[in-house]
Order: sequence, then structure tokens, then C-alpha cells
Amino acid sequence: MTTLVTDNCQRCRFTECVTSCPVSAFHAGEEMLFINPDVCVDCGACIPKCPVQAIYEDLDLPDELNEWIEVNERRSKKLPKITAKALPYKDAEVRKKALGF
Repeated sequence: MTTLVTDNCQRCRFTECVTSCPVSAFHAGEEMLFINPDVCVDCGACIPKCPVQAIYEDLDLPDELNEWIEVNERRSKKLPKITAKALPYKDAEVRKKALGF
């Protein structure tokens, strides 16, 4: 079992979730965040913190989002760790509204 970030995070990159992670499993890309499954302890603390519902436990992941399991694993290992709240993507609020949140 693992927790992962999906496409709703793209062009948002809100970081409220990062501050709730007890093991620093998040990594930051330019447009979104990723979770390293080798570090994540599956506590789920980050899930309710995401304002665009981009974070899932893999067991709750809709089938059409299964590709994000591999994407998180691959991308998290190449990107820098993020452990503190940071500024969101420049048009994050526009994207959030477009997603219906």
C-alpha cells in the first residue's frame, strides 16, 4: 500500500500536505508534488490537507489514475525533497477553481 499524488496537483502544487508528513516523503517538481513510496509510511495525514483532492491511498485510487503509482515512484526519486510549506504554482488558484474546488 502507498499514498500518491495525482494529476489534480498539476499546476497547483499547494503544499499544505507537506507539513503533515511525519517522514518527509514529498518531492517537489516545478508544477506538482510527488510522494516517494519507499519513504511514505501510509499514515494518510496528507490526504485531507490537499485542497484539490489530488492525494490518494493506492487502494482508493480510481482505475483511470493507476498510472500515477509509477509516476510518483519514478519522479520522486529524481526531484528534491520538500519539507516545508512553499508558494503554490503561480496560477494555482485558477486551476483550483477550474477543478471545482
